[in-house]
Amino acid sequence: MQETDEAAQLTAQHRELLDQMLDKWSLQIMEALCDQPLRFNELRRAIPEVTQKSLTSALRRLERNGMVDRVITHTRPIAVEYRISPIGRTLQGLIDALLLWTTDTLPAVQQARARFDDHQGENDLGTL
Repeated sequence: MQETDEAAQLTAQHRELLDQMLDKWSLQIMEALCDQPLRFNELRRAIPEVTQKSLTSALRRLERNGMVDRVITHTRPIAVEYRISPIGRTLQGLIDALLLWTTDTLPAVQQARARFDDHQGENDLGTL
């Protein structure tokens, strides 16, 4: 039982990895690559909001963490393709579950936000 308790604790290393995997672009990149390998510009088209600099940075982070493989194709011209790695593939079910959870939960979250915002407006008026 001790091992389970230790494994369940959120350490600095866990937080660092989760921060890198749950950042603004990583989930979108991983979702796109779960479908098929893509070249850099194909990823940019798949995620039009991402800048070149942000995409480059996120891909490097994902590659460093072993989630994405960068493959040089020996075609003419030589091309670089990004593929989800075996480690990254283990996240596919979790990514799908997160997307399903957000889809299911979003209406309740939006209602909670509206209630909070309405309450905040009332609280702000009370302090005048």
